[in-house]
Amino acid sequence: MDWKQLISNKRLGQEHRHTERHDDRTEFKRDYDRLIFSAPFRRLQNKTQVFPLPGSVFVHNRLTHSLEVSSVGMSLGNDVSQRIINEKRPELHGTMFEQIGQIVSTACLAHDLGNPPFGHSGEKAIQTFFTEGAGKELKPSVSSAFWDDITHFEGNANAFRLLTHQFKGRRAGGFVMTYSTLASIVKYPYASSVSGKKKKFGFFQSEQEYFQRIADEMGIICKSEPGEPLRYARHPLVYLVEAADDICYEIMDLEDAHKLKILSYDETESLLLGFFDEDIQQKILRRIHDEELEDPNEKVVYMRACVIGKLENECVNAFVEHEDEILNGTFEGSLIDHISPLQHDAYERCAKLSVQRIYRSRPVLDVELSGYKIMATLMEQMTEAVMHPERYYSQQLIDRVSSQYDINADNLETRIMAVIDYIAGMTDVYALDVYQKINGISLPIV
Repeated sequence: MDWKQLISNKRLGQEHRHTERHDDRTEFKRDYDRLIFSAPFRRLQNKTQVFPLPGSVFVHNRLTHSLEVSSVGMSLGNDVSQRIINEKRPELHGTMFEQIGQIVSTACLAHDLGNPPFGHSGEKAIQTFFTEGAGKELKPSVSSAFWDDITHFEGNANAFRLLTHQFKGRRAGGFVMTYSTLASIVKYPYASSVSGKKKKFGFFQSEQEYFQRIADEMGIICKSEPGEPLRYARHPLVYLVEAADDICYEIMDLEDAHKLKILSYDETESLLLGFFDEDIQQKILRRIHDEELEDPNEKVVYMRACVIGKLENECVNAFVEHEDEILNGTFEGSLIDHISPLQHDAYERCAKLSVQRIYRSRPVLDVELSGYKIMATLMEQMTEAVMHPERYYSQQLIDRVSSQYDINADNLETRIMAVIDYIAGMTDVYALDVYQKINGISLPIV
């Protein structure tokens, strides 16, 4: 793959206006601004990241997480750009390649847009409604490709749909983003039918043509033979978006767990200092002492900042070192998998402890259990409504749905997808509200 072809500011749905310019912002900065001011991005503030939405202690939600990932993504992209131009490809100086920090930062903003309420529990509820619940009965009535999509429902593929699909009353091209920004969010660039055991994929059948157009335009390597389900190499910038996400969620979850007293200060300090050799550890501790930081939370904040800086530098090194493999589509794993042994081992310790102590903690499990029940009920009720729209109660439910979703379409698959769009787009708070209302648990105050 060729960097000059991979960085394209052509816009999906407005290819015919590609040569026109509107103001002094770059097209990639325009993408960023468009997301920041969008309703789906604002809704992330009421979607769970890991811990329950905040009470007296403010922890991360999807919005704050996405902003932090975007910040790290900007650093990764800028540093990779400078290193590659200075050390390997001076001919890229003065080209759009210098803007990859902005592209990565924007893609990071968008990386969680397609996640349903209640995180992975919400994803699982949508999948299992069709594999284990009442939705099983729909299998003979839909195509095998559509069945693969809905039984593997995936937040990443849904983000690509949200940004590219022409919903009712909206313009062609969805958000009308640049090709490079859109390609940079597709972590699993293949169809659901070849997703395998991971159950991850990058685009629904309804948006496959968009991804194919973008990928072929930018020369992304196609790994499937004619007639096979589509499978591509990743756009190189996906690795930087993934690295920014990996760094933030793993390290910031530790900080949140410390605030919530799930982890002690000593445990948190040990995990964070473990990313450094003995000399650097002592320097960090001396700095904390010299700055007279006595608040344990502030000490954790400082150590966390040191760790993120170190991991960012390590991922830049890994990208530059493996650039040829990345461009050839032969790179295996993530950038985190290729960082130095000391940092890699420390990251793995954090990941292992997170599974044992954080992701299986009582507050997290309680939200997942409740969220799963809420999502499963909404899927069952709304799908029943679109299967039998002639019923009185079905119409009551259908009338709640926003006009942008084609809930009254003649085509069954379109109606089912409208149900998924509607429910996946909810915030946690709104999903709970709808659940309570349709079950008669709450009534509006009269």
